[in-house]
Amino acid sequence: MSDLRRRAVFAGIGTYLPEQIVTNAQMAERVDTSDDWIVERTGIRQRHFAAPHETAAFMGAEAGRKALEAAGLAPEKLGAIIVGTSTPDNAFPSTAVQIQGALGAKAAFGFDLAAACSGFIYGLSVADAMIRAGQVESVLVIGSEVYSRILNFEDRGTCVLFGDGAGAMLLVARDVPADGPGVLSSHLHADGSLGEILYVDGAVGRPDKPGHLVMNGREVFRHAVTLLAGAVSETLAASGLEATDIDWLVPHQANRRIIDGVGKKLGLPPERVVVTVDLHANTSAASIPLAFAHAYEAGKIQPGQLVLLEALGGGLTWGAALLRL
Repeated sequence: MSDLRRRAVFAGIGTYLPEQIVTNAQMAERVDTSDDWIVERTGIRQRHFAAPHETAAFMGAEAGRKALEAAGLAPEKLGAIIVGTSTPDNAFPSTAVQIQGALGAKAAFGFDLAAACSGFIYGLSVADAMIRAGQVESVLVIGSEVYSRILNFEDRGTCVLFGDGAGAMLLVARDVPADGPGVLSSHLHADGSLGEILYVDGAVGRPDKPGHLVMNGREVFRHAVTLLAGAVSETLAASGLEATDIDWLVPHQANRRIIDGVGKKLGLPPERVVVTVDLHANTSAASIPLAFAHAYEAGKIQPGQLVLLEALGGGLTWGAALLRL
């Protein structure tokens, strides 16, 4: 038994997508764009936009409830909730605490992480560390975003790229052998000197600012492929693995060109890269759990397989995590 180690093991996944689907053709009725223009440059065909009641906390709670049900874990047994979001309902209380109340997870503590599109990877890494340290036995890691409320619909270059939604992954503590399941490693990075290429020009503490997303798409793309491929290689090296060992790459769903660029740089065939950007657009911190759930529920991601997750977001922040199911 001495060769066992405590790991954060995947136990369940849950998602929530707003009822309203907005196609590229519908976006073209609002801004000067076209379906062909959007698809060619991004791979996006549609996105979901939230109704007034579909807030980050509401959607996160719905996704979290499904993840708990999938794992067969009662809410009152849950240890912690970590939420990655850039679009919280309130400055405080945190989205995580609101979700805790909605779920009735009375024994759980919770907090939010602000890492933009990297929020889920950051949350997964923190949850893994807390479980390995013995601080908690189970953690719901949630990405929940309502980017439709911070988009500038006068900027056709950005407003067509984003959508709303939530995804939740339940991690539980297990003592497993070296080749057993769980989060094998995660690696986080940031570079604040690049913050001006992707940001929101406002906050609760800035009443002089409208709070719209601003992005220099060319610069983001220029950095994304290199930084993400580097984080993936770093994560694989930490476990003594090669890209050929990966069964699935689940990337942040920002842009089909970035996704294809990272896959090509790693030498991965397209059929081993999960792509849902055409269905959901860029849902920021929610995109990885939404993509993971899409492949998992379709029976593609299987127990025993190696899954590599990666994301880059405003900050800049980026990172990757390796998970064996």
